[in-house]
Amino acid sequence: MVDVARLAGVSAQTVSRVSSGYPGVLDETRQLVLAAMSELGYRPNSAARALKSGRFGTIGVIMFTLSTTGNMRTLEAIATAALAEGQAIMLLPPVTAAAEGRAPGAFSRLREEAVDGVIIVMEKHQMPMADISVPPGVPIVVADSDAGDEYSVVDTDQAAGAASAVRHLLDLGHRNVWHIAGPLESFAAQRRVDAWEGVLRESGITPPPVLRGDWTAESGYRAGLQLATEDGCTAIFSANDHMALGVLRALSDKGRRVPQDISIVGFDDVPESSSFLPPLTTVHQDFAEVGRRCVEGVLRQIRSGSSERGTLLVPTRLIVRESTSAPIEPPSVGQVVPDPTVLG
Repeated sequence: MVDVARLAGVSAQTVSRVSSGYPGVLDETRQLVLAAMSELGYRPNSAARALKSGRFGTIGVIMFTLSTTGNMRTLEAIATAALAEGQAIMLLPPVTAAAEGRAPGAFSRLREEAVDGVIIVMEKHQMPMADISVPPGVPIVVADSDAGDEYSVVDTDQAAGAASAVRHLLDLGHRNVWHIAGPLESFAAQRRVDAWEGVLRESGITPPPVLRGDWTAESGYRAGLQLATEDGCTAIFSANDHMALGVLRALSDKGRRVPQDISIVGFDDVPESSSFLPPLTTVHQDFAEVGRRCVEGVLRQIRSGSSERGTLLVPTRLIVRESTSAPIEPPSVGQVVPDPTVLG
């Protein structure tokens, strides 16, 4: 630091302020110091800075599973948002042992980790939030969960997204909408089921039985085979895009056309959904905004020294593509259907 100060023609205190991101430094002076740091290959000692400031510049992320697309995209969004704020992230050991009763130990270790705050991505009902014992004073933001009023929560507006998908199909003229739901233990899946059922009942429609998948295309394929032979099924709402992909394949294997025979809407708007055959109508989740809001919320608590509660819902939007259309009414008994290959 002394060498940097000498080369830049400033005091060591000014170098310390620049390396710590202190705002009260003239831009011209800051540039001189940064240039000197670059020339000398100087890197601030994060351990020393942490001892002095009491902060590590690191946000911990606890995830219950890394196997789902939604969780991985949320993690990527958190990492990107943290980098933009000059923060590092530390992926703490996933609490996969929750069902065995060892999860509280993972949370009790938070005081031992070099993190300033924690984002918990709790997509599954693996343990009630009431059973989580977080050391007092640790800033917490919970993503994709049902944490009630105990913590600050950031989530996609799952209910509004699912409702928009079902209303889209009903507005096209479909008389009912079948639903392929995510796993029972998923918070997001349950919200989408509730919204699907609610819209149908509000429209005076009795919901058909729910089919359950596990977010994978394989489970969507199995459900699609069943719905391909379901009498009167002209519209399907799949709880995610990957299951919708499996449905598309199953319907094709059974000779059912999309959207002429059956329309389908997914959820997530994964990058590949526009390349499905046909391109998939789906509900877009703004994972980048969820990540930004999580990081913003935990940093606000770190800087203010106070905790926050309440839920922030990030809006969704329906992306209409070619997998949905108005239903084609079947011909009545005795009606002659023209052969489109015959002219005249």
